[in-house]
Amino acid sequence: MKLLIVIDMQNDFIDGALGTKEAAAIVPAVAAKIARARAAGDMVVFTRDTHQQNYLETQEGKNLPVVHYVEGTQGWQISDKLPVGDSQIFDKPSFGSLALADFAATLDGLTDIELVGLCTGICVISNAFILKAKLPEVPITADSSCCACVTPESHATALAAMKLCQIRVL
Repeated sequence: MKLLIVIDMQNDFIDGALGTKEAAAIVPAVAAKIARARAAGDMVVFTRDTHQQNYLETQEGKNLPVVHYVEGTQGWQISDKLPVGDSQIFDKPSFGSLALADFAATLDGLTDIELVGLCTGICVISNAFILKAKLPEVPITADSSCCACVTPESHATALAAMKLCQIRVL
């Protein structure tokens, strides 16, 4: 079984508070990747960065003082250009999701994990490393054409770091 994980493809990171042209540009490719995965019978899950009204008081908020992904807001929602359907969504208060890794570890016959989404250098890489630590023998791939970061340079840096930790990069 293959698992496609769509990381934080939320409005605030695409065209909202922290949006970039690079993030907006990958939306059609991510939608196509989801459609292909479902057509192949692969499992598709999503993560959703989830902050509360006190975001600016948190450690992350003090380091990145831009309010985003506040639960229940339009910016917190996954882009309506992506077919979420009945896929499971993992809400996470920070960069990586231990619950996601625990879930992946319960899947019988898991042969491959692929990650796409935002932001390559923060949430994608964090989840990739957590999954690699939890499931060291399951091949993990990041599709660089379906990921974006704050800058093209930070995207490239994250991809290089993942390669060093035996995460395949397409």
